[in-house]
Parts: sequence; structure tokens; C-alpha cells
Amino acid sequence: MNQYPFPSAVDSSMSISGIQGQSLEVTVVGCNKLKDTEWISRQDPYVCVEYGSTKFRTRTCTDGGKHPTFQEKFVFTLIEGLRELNVIVWNSNTLTYDDFIGSGKVQLHKVLSQGYDDTAWPLQTKTGRYAGEVRLIIHYANANRPATNFAPSAPSYSTPPVTQYSAYPTPPPTAYPASSPYPSYPPNPAMAAYMPPPQMAAAYHPPPQHASYPPQPYPPPPYPPQSYPHPSQASPYHPPPPGPYPGIYPPPPY
Repeated sequence: MNQYPFPSAVDSSMSISGIQGQSLEVTVVGCNKLKDTEWISRQDPYVCVEYGSTKFRTRTCTDGGKHPTFQEKFVFTLIEGLRELNVIVWNSNTLTYDDFIGSGKVQLHKVLSQGYDDTAWPLQTKTGRYAGEVRLIIHYANANRPATNFAPSAPSYSTPPVTQYSAYPTPPPTAYPASSPYPSYPPNPAMAAYMPPPQMAAAYHPPPQHASYPPQPYPPPPYPPQSYPHPSQASPYHPPPPGPYPGIYPPPPY
């Protein structure tokens, strides 16, 4: 007879403070070396996980005996100040009450700080004897996040790096050659093949050069200079006759 109900609803009125209201994933992998409560047939174990007022149970592993396997995941809502789970293993019976196999406590300090815990937790009977172990894989996604009741701190101020610029800007590399400031045109084949008419070429003659070009300097005059010859006879020139008043100048008026 089943003593634990199936998953119950979680109270949604819980306030968020620290881990309060955060999600915790618990996967029940299986059990090992369980105490056997059956004398004739194999026992049918199942596992119950309790956290506060929230309780979950796995399916019954029929004929699971001492090494049942479950692989079932449950999600709990964390409560501030409550950092352990209770695990209880039972043997399911049809006509009588279910048999208690063992129980244990699972500490959450590791998973809340590291975000992951994969451990086999020991089980004990009511008299404190060893009753086997249960393996759980626990995940806590917010392990490295700050508490939600604290305002995030402002980012630390850092001086922005100083960008250094070159005194002469470097032109960006280009795959094309630098263009000339003047447009270039392909040579005109018609102009390249132009030849002057033959009659014009024949009519033009350059002026002949003097045979004594460059000009020769004039011969220098003989030195010393020659004196002019004296006249051999008297000059035919005769002076004018004297006036009527010789020796008086100016002449008296009339």
C-alpha cells in the first residue's frame, strides 16, 4: 500500500531572497546494496524525496531487488535556510503496508556552491544499521549568480586606452596602380603613320652655310701706322684778298 502521494503542488507565495524560489533539479539514478525485506520473492523498491513540504516519489521498480534503477528527475523550489533533502526507500507491497528499507539525508552545500553534485548517499535502518545507498545527481543553475535581493554593483571605472596616431597618415594599400592627374589617351595610329607629302619635302632646302663659317677675323692693320706723304707741290688754294680797311675789325659803319 502506498504511503506517499505523487508529486504535489509547490506553494507559489514564497518570496525570493538569496536561494529562495530558485530551482533545484534532482535526478534519482538508482540504489545499490539495499537491505532485502522479502523472504521468498524479490522486493519492489521505490524512492521518496522530501524537501520542506514538497514530496516526490519514483515509480516502483518491480523485481528491482537490491539494485533497482530509476533515472527520474524532479524539480524543487529552494527555501532560504533549508539546505538538505530527505531520502526514503520503500518496498512496495500489494496486500500489506509497504516495508521501510532505509533513509538518509542529502546535504546541499556542495551543489549550491558548485552547481553540480553526483554522489551516492548512505541509507540507514531505524536502528541505525547500514541499509544500502542511493545515488542522486543534483543540478543548481544559479550557483555562480549573485543573490536577487541585492542591487548589482556599478562596473569599475577604467581609463580608456589612448589611441596613438601617426604624424603622416599611411595611404591604404590598393591593388590598382596610382592614377595620373592628367588623362592619358592611346596614340592615334593615323598620326603615327603620317608622312609629309614628297613635293613639300623636296621643295624645302636648308640655307647653305658659308664655306668659311665660322667667319674669319679681319686682318689687323700694319703697325706702326704709315704717315701720309707730304704734298709735292703748292696747293692751288689762295686766301681771299684783304678788305678795304686792313687791320681794323670790325669795319666801321658806312
